[in-house]
Parts: sequence; C-alpha cells; structure tokens
Amino acid sequence: MKKRVRITIKGRVHGVGFRYSTLMQARKLGLTGFARNLSNGDVEVVAEGEDENLQKLVDFCREGPSMANVTSLDYDYSNYKKEFNNFRTR
Repeated sequence: MKKRVRITIKGRVHGVGFRYSTLMQARKLGLTGFARNLSNGDVEVVAEGEDENLQKLVDFCREGPSMANVTSLDYDYSNYKKEFNNFRTR
C-alpha cells in the first residue's frame, strides 16, 4: 500500500551529507519526494511510496550518514498524493 511520510530529523545533520545520503537511500528504495535543510538546523524529508520502503527510510534517518549525530526524529504518515516524479534534494 502506498503512503506518504514526513520526517523531521534533529541533531548535527547539516554539513554532513545527510540530504545526499537520504537521496541515495530513497532512490534505492524506489521512493519519490525530497530532503531539505531547514533554517532551524533540522532536516525535513517528505517521501512517497510503498509502506515497507517508507519504514526503511525512517529507519535509515534514525542514524543517517557516519558524520551525523541524530538526537531525535519525528515522523507521521498520511495519504499518498502522487505529488512527486522522483526524489531530490532542495
């Protein structure tokens, strides 16, 4: 079943390749959406795709790349909107 997830990642997540690593993971999982840095230092990820693969992306974001230090992660699921054609960074 296809869904949408919005993930907010807090910690040392800017300047450590978090968005690029998330991009590569999302594409590997066949997801669409985006990852972007927020002005408050967080990273926001919005992704759409199969529920199982979205959960794998959430699990990936709990750790992030090796230089990241994730202190907390919030996420929520919503209805699939078929809004995106691919996964990209902003």
